[in-house]
Amino acid sequence: MHSAHTHTHAPLSAKALRYSLVATLAYVLITLIAGLKAHSLALLSEAGHNFTDFIALLLSWVAVFIQTRPPSATKTFGYHRAGVLAAFVNALTLVAIAFYIFYEAVMRMRTPVTVLPRIMIWVAVIGVVMNGTISWVLFKAARDVNIRSAFIHQMGDTLSTAAVIVGGWAILLTGRTWIDPALSIGIGCLILWSSFGIIRETLNILLEGAPQGLSVEHVSTVLSQIDGVRDVHDVHVWSLGSDTHALSCHIRIDDITVSESQTILRRVTQLLANTYHIDHTTIQLENVDCEVAHGCVIPFGHVGERQAVKTRR
Repeated sequence: MHSAHTHTHAPLSAKALRYSLVATLAYVLITLIAGLKAHSLALLSEAGHNFTDFIALLLSWVAVFIQTRPPSATKTFGYHRAGVLAAFVNALTLVAIAFYIFYEAVMRMRTPVTVLPRIMIWVAVIGVVMNGTISWVLFKAARDVNIRSAFIHQMGDTLSTAAVIVGGWAILLTGRTWIDPALSIGIGCLILWSSFGIIRETLNILLEGAPQGLSVEHVSTVLSQIDGVRDVHDVHVWSLGSDTHALSCHIRIDDITVSESQTILRRVTQLLANTYHIDHTTIQLENVDCEVAHGCVIPFGHVGERQAVKTRR
């Protein structure tokens, strides 16, 4: 039972990412020049942070096209994990830049540098408008982990840039230059916080863990309640991509005809698709008990009907 997946969200995602790429690169240049002129570590941190965002957006943009490619003889599930890999790399770059910001902030506290707060404020205002707009565009696009990682990047930029405005005003009013590196440490902490969630989610997908919020025990219990199902075991659920999940399991049924068993199979696949959004399934129907050792194995010598049915919707 097979029906092709469509990726109607790809054009919207690609368009949103293209706009974000152009706007982010322009802001990186503005922030870098302003940071050098104002001697502001906070602005230079923002420039570095936004440059990693530019690379992240570029990876996400490429991944959008790769993950929509159809399955092939060697990539039988397609390229769903291209976006997951891009999100994982994006998150790692965020961690690296955060620790670099911490190092530079400590060095700046040891050797204070006079900053120009007015330049900080005006550049930060531009950044809030730009990053806020990009965040909204990405929010309206497809919400898989690839686009979501880009969205979190931009939301973090929006908040950290807003903090630069506050820091600029504080320096302008008090003249205390330590506010600039302290603000950079706060930005670094925000970057780390935003990256850990993406790392955890992408690692779970790459290690073929169960999708977040889905209990294998609950799935087994629900399937066991379908008419004609006697037992459900050897259940495995994993993610091909952030929004594409797969399941394999063994289901014991009575010794009935193949046509009758297809009715049970149809009920199972429909429930998985409608309730859990699991469309890629491999379901083995059996009418004898199996011994489970490294997977379900029917002992030699038992006579019974066994059907292995793979469905891709």
